[in-house]
Amino acid sequence: MNQIIKNIEAAQLKAEVTDFNVGDTIKVYAKVKEGNRERTQVFEGTVLKRQNGGARETFTVRKNSNGVGVEKTWPLHSPIVEKIEIVRRGKVRRAKLNYLRKRVGKAAKVKELVR
Repeated sequence: MNQIIKNIEAAQLKAEVTDFNVGDTIKVYAKVKEGNRERTQVFEGTVLKRQNGGARETFTVRKNSNGVGVEKTWPLHSPIVEKIEIVRRGKVRRAKLNYLRKRVGKAAKVKELVR
């Protein structure tokens, strides 16, 4: 039974996934359905965490909108997520950046990774 589940999940995976890490600032192009129309909406923010792996992998992005923190979590291999574009790489030493939730303004910035 375990092998059957693995085969089903392998069929759900996307062929190409953008390589991004926690702390990176990314743009997520997501499909939004409004009535009978479908459009693409861009959500730009910092990656707080990546969870699980395989077909169940999710990532959380946080941005500040009009002084209010907004977080969204997407499945990585979801057909709703059209593409992920990296704006800048972040230099962090944590796997999950939950401490950014308490910070505002410049304190909530992540240093840029210089390669």
